[in-house]
Amino acid sequence: MRTIVWNEKKQCVEIIDQNALPVDYITISLFSYNDVIRAIQHMTVRGAPAIGVTGAYGMALAALRSSEPQLSDIKAELGEIAQKIGGARPTAVNLWNMLDRTLDLIKGFEGHVDDLKAELLKFAHHLAEEDVALNMQLSRHGAELIEDGDHIVHHCNTGALATVDYGTALGVIRMAHEQGKKIHVYVDETRPRLQGSRLTAWELKQYGIPYDIITDSSSGHLMQMGLVNKVFFGADRVAMNGDVANKIGSYMLALAAVDNNVPVYSVFPMSTVDAKIRNGKEIEIEQRDDREVLDIALNGDIVVPDAATALNYAFDVTPNRLLTGLVTEHGVLYPPFYEKLDKIIREGI
Repeated sequence: MRTIVWNEKKQCVEIIDQNALPVDYITISLFSYNDVIRAIQHMTVRGAPAIGVTGAYGMALAALRSSEPQLSDIKAELGEIAQKIGGARPTAVNLWNMLDRTLDLIKGFEGHVDDLKAELLKFAHHLAEEDVALNMQLSRHGAELIEDGDHIVHHCNTGALATVDYGTALGVIRMAHEQGKKIHVYVDETRPRLQGSRLTAWELKQYGIPYDIITDSSSGHLMQMGLVNKVFFGADRVAMNGDVANKIGSYMLALAAVDNNVPVYSVFPMSTVDAKIRNGKEIEIEQRDDREVLDIALNGDIVVPDAATALNYAFDVTPNRLLTGLVTEHGVLYPPFYEKLDKIIREGI
């Protein structure tokens, strides 16, 4: 199961429509960079790594569809398009990391326009394969943290659907299961868009991993009862000090875990680290349409009062002090985080 696939015959990107799951398994074809922007904004494709690679394919599509005959002109055009794609969702730093790497290729390219188009598509393919390899690598590191018989709380969706394939935090759980460890997952619904109950539960069903869906507010109670061994979630942007921006609810989950001496791990590739951000206070937090919160029906009727308003922050920041470790393709990092993250980024290891 790949979330993002290039269709050579149709010259387009095909993605799994994550808004249709779990009722319907549908793929959607993206033919232009505008299609890519809409897919990211509407969360047809979601998950920081998946968004990043989709953005890179958006740049390849923009180049393929461009009518600019001169190299300097298509370079300028692609620079403007990168800004548009990068603005589709502000919190997930993977998107801009992939765009920056693509722009570096464009800036350094000398040759024919058609060759640049071919290079950008080739590079998007490379980034897709790189994502899968990194996910497998960090999943192997993270699986070492899971013991046979563990009961794990997982927040949001961080599986194959959130990446090109395999997953980050859910990839860790999947890897442990494939190693033969008997585990059980408590799946946070992850309101308001229910990525947990819609997507994570659907993935776990495919893998044959036992799970129960729980309300987001149930995790603390389960920990108090001694029913949880570990907490895993992903990341959309990580500051250099190890503060983690992730799906809204992660912070409160980590607070409950620490209060009950339950280890908390954030799992992500190093492309999720923003080397320009010192701490979580500097991370821009996306606010989404309040209708995602207000359009809740019971027996077919909207349950909130007329003219009600809502705040709909898509992410929150978990301070590094609440995190037991960070799981990356370079292994499990333990506090203090700044020195480890800085060393990896500086040395490029």
